[in-house]
Amino acid sequence: MTHRQTLEALSGMLLAMFTAFLSSTIVSNALPTIIVDLDGTQNQYTWIVTATLLASTATTPIWGKLSDLVSKKLLVQLAIGIFTIGSIGAGFAHSVEVLIAWRVLQGLGLGGLQALIMIVVAAMISPRERGRYTGPIAGVMSVAPVAGPLIGGLIVDTDWLGWRWCFWVGAPLAVVSLVLVQRTLNLPVVKRPVHIDYLGAALIAGGVSDLLIWITLGGNRFAWGSPTSLWLAALGVALLAAAVVVESRVKEPIIPLRLFRDRTTTLATIGSISVGVALFGSAVFLGQYFQIARGYTPTAAGLLTLPMIIGSTLSSIASGQLITRFGRWKGFLVAGSVLMVVGFGLLATTDHDTDMVLIGAYLLLLGVGMGMTMQNTVLAVQNSVAVRDLGAATSTVTFFRSLGGTAGVSVLGAVLATHVADLIARGLATAGIPVPGDAAAGGVGIGSLDRLPAPVAEIVRSSYGDATALVFLIAAVLSVVTVVTVALIREVPLRTGVGDEPPAGARTAAR
Repeated sequence: MTHRQTLEALSGMLLAMFTAFLSSTIVSNALPTIIVDLDGTQNQYTWIVTATLLASTATTPIWGKLSDLVSKKLLVQLAIGIFTIGSIGAGFAHSVEVLIAWRVLQGLGLGGLQALIMIVVAAMISPRERGRYTGPIAGVMSVAPVAGPLIGGLIVDTDWLGWRWCFWVGAPLAVVSLVLVQRTLNLPVVKRPVHIDYLGAALIAGGVSDLLIWITLGGNRFAWGSPTSLWLAALGVALLAAAVVVESRVKEPIIPLRLFRDRTTTLATIGSISVGVALFGSAVFLGQYFQIARGYTPTAAGLLTLPMIIGSTLSSIASGQLITRFGRWKGFLVAGSVLMVVGFGLLATTDHDTDMVLIGAYLLLLGVGMGMTMQNTVLAVQNSVAVRDLGAATSTVTFFRSLGGTAGVSVLGAVLATHVADLIARGLATAGIPVPGDAAAGGVGIGSLDRLPAPVAEIVRSSYGDATALVFLIAAVLSVVTVVTVALIREVPLRTGVGDEPPAGARTAAR
């Protein structure tokens, strides 16, 4: 493809990617309003986000494997269609339960888009030249998730729109991207017998979903040591163990286990988990911190994330250009992961009255780290695997990044709810105010905040502000894993062809 053809094809792909990633976090600043309007609870707060991430995580490797077997263009169009239907349905929801169901359908389309778009890009552009286009690609991947809260806040604060447009706004963008993909994306379809591992797909999706549900509900709906908890954990482990057995024997596995013989793929996969926590967790809990703890409007809460957006965009564009010029990528990965640790570590020192200028500086550092790390992790893997495994390898890394985000939002949300409940109970006791029965269950703070007496509301706000620091501290510790894994990756020269295999020496070095 010529440079112009590549840019034309990328236009539709990037619009689809922007729409999909935007949907993951656009509800972040709208969640308090949605929960109040639909009379929801704190426990349902994170499920509105988790439902989409859960569905996308469970289906990402399936979409990736299908891309190695059938038309990539057809799969992209199918994913966009599913996502659009889910978005429209979510906007019409009149209960939290119905909203969560439509968000699951959105997640099915999101899982396809977040895997397929990077696969298609890899099929069009060589690893060495990919850095030339990494700027806009990584920019979209970085900007969309963190711009979501800003756009969502603007929508919620606009009287003639309302929170339902947080879901509807993506539908026309998805339709436009569908038209652009149809007109500009022309990839050859390799005709070969198709063997889809339905059993492996079902076991992977079931095992991951089961464990994520266990993580989300554990310590909340049931005690960690209860029979229900133990049964869910055992079932998830058993399903994934069965999936490993199936994947090792079938002709066309969803996740080829041979991929993990490659050192780069294994290390990048591990490192991508904490990247997912940073990507989704920061957006979800920052919106809650700015609105509940600091009292900002949804629009202002979105604007306060601009330092992270700017840092992420500039660093992703600059690192992409430098990688293409020099053909070296590991230094950017290491530097980006270190900055993520520093950014989260500094955010872990904040409380309900930290200077907003300091918070902005911390977010800028975090954004710079995210921009340098996220896209280049995928690039390293794509450069080290055989072309026939490109789709599976890309979706595997994306799968674990999404898994990290899903588990991160679930676990951090549970940690935050528990810590907030403790701080509220402690604050009320100190103030000599009787502790409501639902405080210990996390029921105070979201849906009921605007109906609380002023002294109680202030205790709730400060509790959320102080508790959020614990979330960022956990994220900082998890980010250390990324630093270690990317430091251990051996740098392999970037290939210069689209369909060429890694040289034998490069494959050996990558192991």
